[in-house]
Amino acid sequence: MTPGNTIAAIATAIVPQQGSVGIVRMSGSEAMKIAKILFHAPGKQVWETHRILYGYIRHPQTGQLVDEALLLIMKAPRSYTREDVVEFHCHGGIIAIQEVLQLCIEAGARLAQPGEFTLRAFLNGRLDLTQAESVADLVGSQSPAAAQVALAGLQGKLASPIRQLRAGCLDILAEIEARIDFEEDLPPLNESEISQKVDSILVDLSRVLATASRGELLRNGLKVAIIGRPNVGKSSLLNAWSRSDRAIVTDLPGTTRDVVESQLVVGGIPVQVLDTAGIRETEDRVEKIGVERSCRAAESADLVLLTIDGKAGWTELDEVIYQQVKNRLKNSSLILIINKVDLVQQELIKSIYYPETIKNVVTTAAINNQGIEELEAAIIDAVNLGNVQAENLDLAINQRQAAALTRAKVALEQCLNTIKNNLPLDFWTIDLRGAIYALGEVTGEDVTESVLDRIFSRFCIGK
Repeated sequence: MTPGNTIAAIATAIVPQQGSVGIVRMSGSEAMKIAKILFHAPGKQVWETHRILYGYIRHPQTGQLVDEALLLIMKAPRSYTREDVVEFHCHGGIIAIQEVLQLCIEAGARLAQPGEFTLRAFLNGRLDLTQAESVADLVGSQSPAAAQVALAGLQGKLASPIRQLRAGCLDILAEIEARIDFEEDLPPLNESEISQKVDSILVDLSRVLATASRGELLRNGLKVAIIGRPNVGKSSLLNAWSRSDRAIVTDLPGTTRDVVESQLVVGGIPVQVLDTAGIRETEDRVEKIGVERSCRAAESADLVLLTIDGKAGWTELDEVIYQQVKNRLKNSSLILIINKVDLVQQELIKSIYYPETIKNVVTTAAINNQGIEELEAAIIDAVNLGNVQAENLDLAINQRQAAALTRAKVALEQCLNTIKNNLPLDFWTIDLRGAIYALGEVTGEDVTESVLDRIFSRFCIGK
């Protein structure tokens, strides 16, 4: 991505017959010039920064009216990109806003690439790299908790501890290099003190790294598959859990023929719940396809809810499904749901058989909304959300940041080994520089163009 010239893009979602306002955003040295060509503000309105003008957008050659609109002016450096930025606030829909974008391009702007507005904000010092990534996280948030963490990152609460770690490494490096350059003029280096300082940085670094799991869950959520033989209440469980009628429920086995999805939030973590077709041998071609999809859903899920009928108990088919799922789960977890316990005498519920290898068990009566809270508590325990939630709520690093911090940790651990093995001071500086560079990758002090391309290509256009 090149930061030169003026860019334009539609900055709002465009849905036919929905959305009352559509925004076209421009940023760059020609933004004001292009705006004056296209926008006509009647009366004596003043074209100054941080003003909203009312007027009309017209085709510069034909004079044809395109839209009645507002124009928002934000001159450099008091703008999102620290360049001149103008926004045309048009009527929502498709036609008018696309015509306005086309006029901007014909007047000299070019279509922005994904994330290019935020990239310019980073390159111009308006945001550091953690803040820029938090912008994308905020746009893509699937739960209030994810949005709060993204806002904390946008406010610099992730960058601050990383900068402190990097500053600590730089101080140690300066102390060592001073001994290399001015060995005769300075007292001997206190190796024990240097080791303690590196150890202290490693402890703080490990605390930040520990938030990677939470960040992964907040950004990507959990995929949970409800599986079992036909007519055990899987669809009823989904309906009770989602408080909706997402799935058709009947007394007929095989009602669910395909995977039904529902989006929920458990403990602040977005959860994609998949209600699958009942698994059984069948000659029905459509149902057979549904069974195959059920098996694939279980294989791809982070967590499987194996559901059985409490009244019927553990059947031979339940055992077959369990063995199939157990072999496919890999690193996923399994919770056994004993459903329909409202049809079983209370004293008999505890005597229901299931394999001893299953450790997580929840009893439910989905038709009566019974056991849902216990199910959510079991999910939190199964995926270790309890520890995740106990971490610093302001920090939740992403995969890229975790990879860079891991490299920094390895470099610092190598530095301690270098000190322990009494190697020359030059070797100490090599490891410290590696840690400093890796920490700089997180905030953007040291980052390559290919990394920037990879980060900002995941943004939406117009952001």
